[in-house]
Amino acid sequence: MEDTSIEDLFGNLPDEILGSIVSFLPNDSALETSLISTRWRDLWNQVVVRYGTREDISGAVSEFLACFDELHPLNHPRKLQFHFGENGALFATIATNSKLLLDFSAGNKEIESYYELQFMFTKDIINHELVHPSFLVKTLYLKSVSYLTSEVASSIVSNLEHLENLVITNCSGLQSLFIESETKLKKLTILDCLQLKSLHLRTSKLKSFRFRGTLSRIWPESHFNLNDAMLDFRLGPSYSDFKAQDFNETLLTIKNSQVLTLCEWIFEALIWPSIFPSSSNFIFYKLKELRWIDNYKDENNIDALVSFLKLCPALEQLFVMNDAKSYSAPRSKSCMVQAATFTKVEHLKLIKFMGFTSQMSEISVAESLIKLIKGKLPKIETSDGSYLDAMLMQ
Repeated sequence: MEDTSIEDLFGNLPDEILGSIVSFLPNDSALETSLISTRWRDLWNQVVVRYGTREDISGAVSEFLACFDELHPLNHPRKLQFHFGENGALFATIATNSKLLLDFSAGNKEIESYYELQFMFTKDIINHELVHPSFLVKTLYLKSVSYLTSEVASSIVSNLEHLENLVITNCSGLQSLFIESETKLKKLTILDCLQLKSLHLRTSKLKSFRFRGTLSRIWPESHFNLNDAMLDFRLGPSYSDFKAQDFNETLLTIKNSQVLTLCEWIFEALIWPSIFPSSSNFIFYKLKELRWIDNYKDENNIDALVSFLKLCPALEQLFVMNDAKSYSAPRSKSCMVQAATFTKVEHLKLIKFMGFTSQMSEISVAESLIKLIKGKLPKIETSDGSYLDAMLMQ
């Protein structure tokens, strides 16, 4: 018979006592109590429901944060549902480790118009009329901002002066984004904002930049070196007249990255024309992990990857992703020129293929890659989880 004495003991306690117990747990462990039973889950899922106008959103969010007690997380709901206008709705959720999610997608049925966003984290423009919350937001997830709520989002974000990590996702209609940070912003993630054509960054402390969508005109006004860069432009460019020189400033920010996600067409169309013929002077000395995205429709595509690897002497892990829908830039008349001088790859420990449907294609690519490797062969994992090492040695 299952022992239910412990569950009965907690089940008979009032909410106030349960909240006091949770207050002694670390944030992650506290949140895991929601998995114990329906009773615990209901405690965590309580929602504050408010109504007002679009102009009231900033104040409602500020009040919501100010009421939250991080040491006693069950004393006040972690979720806010704010209804404004006829169909507008905002869902705000406080998560562990000082995270806040603002989701404007619910009830957002207006015809989308193009708009821009400006986030300026400078102390002199902070609106001190807003209530400063006791809960310090360090990570903000901003989802589905529309042209009707863009000014609201800008007001909220610019007042989060302790913000270190900003995630912007699924903002349909967003065409222009400007971010100025003189404070602590270290991580910026932009996902699936498919209308975005211009990104202006005025920040010197950014260490992680992750972008998924169409290639925008990116202008990093202040110089900074990224440790982690994801440039997932497999959907192609957002404009037709892209030139290699337009990418030069971005290229300088990723040169010293330790982790990099890159599409083949970006290297061939934008990076290689900028560094050739002096490619031996442009080396990714610190790169340890590379995620390479391409569609392998013909045998020549491997040339770009081979050329890039010759610029990465410290590489330890290589992930080769095959996406049949990934964009391919028009090929130049001249073939990809191999790097003139290079150091053999000596530290590679893993090659992992992803998205391949044919193991013969994986073997073909792997055979070309191992010619660059000095010393012991790395583990070579296929898309289905098996390993190619033994087959290649035959």
